[in-house]
Amino acid sequence: MADLEALVNAFTGLGVDEKSLIENLGKSHPEHRTSFRKRTPHFFIEDERSFERWNDHRVKLLKHEFMRFKNTLVLWAMHPWERDARLVKEALKKGPQSYGVIVEIACTRSSEELLGARKAYHSLFDHSIEEDVATHIHGSERKLLVALVSAYRYEGPKVKEDAAKSEAKILANAIKNGDKKNPIEDEEVVRILATRSKPHLKAVYKHYKEVSGKNIHEDLDASDLILKETVECLCTPHAYFSKVLDEAMSSDAHKNTKKGLTRVIVTRADVDMKEIKEEYNNLFGVSLSKKIEDKANGNYKDFLLTLITRDN
Repeated sequence: MADLEALVNAFTGLGVDEKSLIENLGKSHPEHRTSFRKRTPHFFIEDERSFERWNDHRVKLLKHEFMRFKNTLVLWAMHPWERDARLVKEALKKGPQSYGVIVEIACTRSSEELLGARKAYHSLFDHSIEEDVATHIHGSERKLLVALVSAYRYEGPKVKEDAAKSEAKILANAIKNGDKKNPIEDEEVVRILATRSKPHLKAVYKHYKEVSGKNIHEDLDASDLILKETVECLCTPHAYFSKVLDEAMSSDAHKNTKKGLTRVIVTRADVDMKEIKEEYNNLFGVSLSKKIEDKANGNYKDFLLTLITRDN
């Protein structure tokens, strides 16, 4: 089948290439489709009755890919407060593997934006974000997450360097002694991360390296993922968003990880996409536009590219 490669490409990646499917599959004859099924064993399985049926797992994945463009449009049209409230609700439903989304929203929004998301959550779900986070999360991260979603940080430029140095030492000691007490459960660690302004925390981040010789997130291992993501979101948000985008476009990414591509681009397109694109290029040596061109398909790809190339 001459157009087999085009069909495989149309079905592979993030989103689907609708135009290619119409041109190649829509106009195909029965023998063409038979050839396509026989020559794509990763899509179809030949059963004991000798006919090729869809691989159920592949069908489930394709449903997600067909939905990407619609879901992106719906999220883009939403009020930002509603969008964040719904993202938090979804993360709570999905469980621990999605709690990083709650960290992302709590730590990368302004105080007014986070307050707006909390108001929207009241209206949508008749509960508070704080209440649902406290009710649904039972692990060691609960105290920190409740504090983060409850925060209303000072947003002025003033930083007390002596306090920042002192708190860098507190964090360093808590992480160093993590084998005795999980730093995510340390009240002083929670206080610093949940109440201090972002300029202050960036000063803490700088002084931490002077104290420890490494950046905070470098001293945290995989078991401290929520704490690590909290530090990255508060202190180096553009690097954090760049990593989420790159992981989402990995060929073996989990479906929840893939959602990060839509989420970050839709939520940051009006905010700091220029800085994210610059940081992405610095970290990975390729432009974000080029990576999306290579990894995404169809209307989904076109819409993402439209969002990241518009003027902020």
